Amino acid sequence: MTPDQALHHLRHANRLAQEAAAAGHHPFAALLVAADGDTVLMSQGNVDHVNHAEAVLAREAAARFDAATLWGCTLVTTVEPCAMCAGTQYWAHIGSLVYGLSEEALLQITGNHAENPTLSLPCRELFARGQKPVLVQGPVAEVAEEIAAVHRSFWHRP
Repeated sequence: MTPDQALHHLRHANRLAQEAAAAGHHPFAALLVAADGDTVLMSQGNVDHVNHAEAVLAREAAARFDAATLWGCTLVTTVEPCAMCAGTQYWAHIGSLVYGLSEEALLQITGNHAENPTLSLPCRELFARGQKPVLVQGPVAEVAEEIAAVHRSFWHRP
């Protein structure tokens, strides 16, 4: 995926995250992008504190597509996947990841918010312990502030 494609898809995912927040869900969203880097095969907003956008998308993708197809795909997500979501991506056999905002930056925004007890486990560290070389691109500085703004608005609402 080219940097321009990544920016385009991250902004698309951020719009979906805003829609999730407007619907009362946590402001996270993910896309499954085909090997061509352009075609969006699936999209998913956050469902709840256990059914994160990335994990739901990865499980549904694994049910719909074969492993060879998924290995050529990219999961694009607004925020670095947590351990659960990165693990689900790994087991679903999705070969690449692009994220906009790091989990560490999210923690700086959410603090000790009871609805988002962030794990300090970077996705690269989780993937490095596996047997498959998942490619990771992120955080993407060009969109980090756009994504952070959505989270500040959501997590610091009255």
